[in-house]
Amino acid sequence: MKYGYARVSSAGQNLSAQIKKLEENECDTIYKEKVSGRKKENREQFNLLLETVKDGDTIVVTKLDRFARSTKDALYTIEYLNSKGVSLIVMNMGGDKIDTGTAIGKLMITVLSGIAEFEADMIKERQLEGIEEAKQRGVYKGRPKKYTENNKALQYALKLFHDRARNKMTVKEIEEITKISRATLYRAGKE
Repeated sequence: MKYGYARVSSAGQNLSAQIKKLEENECDTIYKEKVSGRKKENREQFNLLLETVKDGDTIVVTKLDRFARSTKDALYTIEYLNSKGVSLIVMNMGGDKIDTGTAIGKLMITVLSGIAEFEADMIKERQLEGIEEAKQRGVYKGRPKKYTENNKALQYALKLFHDRARNKMTVKEIEEITKISRATLYRAGKE
């Protein structure tokens, strides 16, 4: 059986281009998700796919960075797939099947996953440089605050927080009642 896997990093991004390519590659079933690839445990559909595949199956991805975000992750996952007898096709490499059971296949996937990890790191570095430039120009103020001083839930939580000596409430109890996190309470309490 041929399985496709499509992933984008955020809900605002679109999977349609990847899905179209996987359909053109005649994938029987396509697993798709909108989640960051940084933490493999958060990729529920990917983990389900890994559990589903069996000997003789093939996984198709449009790009290697959709499959793994680090060299270590790619090598570990490919070793796992090899143990199950599952092959991998990475389409942006000409759609050739990489036989990760061979020395040249392992070398290629190691080099390519290293490049994918490098590319992700470069994007992050450029993003941080852009933020720093924006800060110097005075146009970047950081992430907007979720709770402002006008937020009634925060005001109530702060009142309970500062009055703990009398009301005998714990921070956890205040957090449960107001749905304001412990970190937000302490941060707002300092301000």
